[in-house]
Amino acid sequence: MTVTEELVREVTFPSAAGVLAGSLAVPDRSAPVPGVVMVGGSGPSDRTNDNFFPLIRGHLVAAGLAVLSYDKRGVGASSGDWLAGTIDDFAVDAVSALNFLRAEPGVQAEATGLFGHSEGGWVVLRAAAREDVPWVVTNGCPGMTPAVQDRYALATALAAIPGVTPSDAEMTLAAYDRLVEAGRHGADFAEASRFVRAFSIPAAVRELFGEYWSEMNESSWEFTKRKQDHDPIPDVLRLRCPHLATFGGADELVPVADSVALFTAAACRAERHPRATLTVEVFPHADHRVRVPGEPALVTGFVETLARWITEMNARSSA
Repeated sequence: MTVTEELVREVTFPSAAGVLAGSLAVPDRSAPVPGVVMVGGSGPSDRTNDNFFPLIRGHLVAAGLAVLSYDKRGVGASSGDWLAGTIDDFAVDAVSALNFLRAEPGVQAEATGLFGHSEGGWVVLRAAAREDVPWVVTNGCPGMTPAVQDRYALATALAAIPGVTPSDAEMTLAAYDRLVEAGRHGADFAEASRFVRAFSIPAAVRELFGEYWSEMNESSWEFTKRKQDHDPIPDVLRLRCPHLATFGGADELVPVADSVALFTAAACRAERHPRATLTVEVFPHADHRVRVPGEPALVTGFVETLARWITEMNARSSA
């Protein structure tokens, strides 16, 4: 479902990075409507998150929700540099977007929350742990650190390469582990590059590891070092609002079962706020972007579940 062009307008708003730019859609209703700020995933994600967000936005607007998504700092029409940022910085940007949407005419400020995809899940959890929000949604958000999640993604990719032996995979993952440790000990990009050149990478997987490292430069290495040990669970423990965590059951990038277990264990901790409920929805056969491989549309039931949960949470908070 798409949103008619008349409902979508380009907006800008201030943040610590300077000016962030995005797209806002507000349904034409007689009364103010709840809102959703959508925060994109890793890398230079723009307001569409590689055309993932518009697929969701249409259904949310049809359900009576205003939707704002924006270009990450330094991407698209936004100023700044995402590679110079941190999860904290991105959370500041998410809160700036939230405040902007809450102030929009026709938007019900107290019923406006956050949606984060993948890395954006870490971002909105950090933002929601600090701000008073009615609810927070994460999709494909790992419950563990980026270093652990990336290791899982690498292991999954290795298993999919024909001819790769268990020994090949073990050697490659050991090289990855040494690279993570180098980052933890403050190795600069030149030193890390020397580590990589010295690794004994099996021929069968050399191309895969080479592709990963070929995208690395000094700025991205420094960003990786800052981010790799970010743990989302302390933020989950500080939530004061309901949390919906959605996953594709066939996600090859995120260890879904482990993430669900970590979020669930946190939800059972005695120090959790009584409003900080957890709802988990796993969509079998769906990937990281909740699509069935080979299918252009989102998996059946995902957007309906998302809209229904947000509507129910807003109804409960206003009762």
